[in-house]
Amino acid sequence: MANQSGEGSGTRRDGAAVQSVDRALAALEIVAKLGAAGVTEIAAELGVHKSTVSRLIAVLEARGYVQQLSERGKYRLGFTVVRLAGSTSAHMDLPRQSQDVCDELAARVGETTNIAILDSDRIVNVVEAVGSAGVALRTWVGQSCPAHATSSGKVLLSDLTAPDLRAHLNRRLESFAPNTITDLPTLRTQLAQIKTQGWAACEEELEIGLNAVAAPIRDSDGRIIAALSVSGPSYRMSAQSFPEIAAQAVESAAVISRRLGYTG
Repeated sequence: MANQSGEGSGTRRDGAAVQSVDRALAALEIVAKLGAAGVTEIAAELGVHKSTVSRLIAVLEARGYVQQLSERGKYRLGFTVVRLAGSTSAHMDLPRQSQDVCDELAARVGETTNIAILDSDRIVNVVEAVGSAGVALRTWVGQSCPAHATSSGKVLLSDLTAPDLRAHLNRRLESFAPNTITDLPTLRTQLAQIKTQGWAACEEELEIGLNAVAAPIRDSDGRIIAALSVSGPSYRMSAQSFPEIAAQAVESAAVISRRLGYTG
């Protein structure tokens, strides 16, 4: 019986927590709708006691979701909401802000360029420009690839904290070619080097005969939200050419980052 009572108590606590989250989000929506609102107004809209709203607002204010206009005054949306919205808009604006840069870089280096974003343990290519060289690679746009075996993926993984990296790579690292890194400690070491040097390379790690380099694209907060890669056949894009091509990729990625509000 004691165990059953404990389970019931836990269920009630979970239900209360969910209700608090729901009310907090509803309070944010009210503040957004009204532009600014006081505790009394929010309580009336929610149909709850002012003391309940005061507790919710205190948490939201501490996290930066709302800010008080004056002492004991009304509240408006805080910078955290703006920051989250900016991160989303940066992703949505990415293709429009980067296509011409990819086109220019592809024409300059003669190889295919792509913009990729991280999706769990894979990357998704969202922009592509085909180079002017005689032999073109297949189209990558819209395709997903394993992050650990691509230059873009390594750039994106290099910006993650250790816990986030474990969360993204929570499965065995699959091998796709003899050069694929399948050992997580080795990958971590390489990611640290990538973070320091500012670009990544893959030498026949996803496919035999395919090489690539990539550079980070940052949002207004300095977070890496995408990667700009240059890829080509290994007989044409050798490992010796990586630093030179990477320098051009870094320069082009910086142009896109500035367009997205990065000032670093």
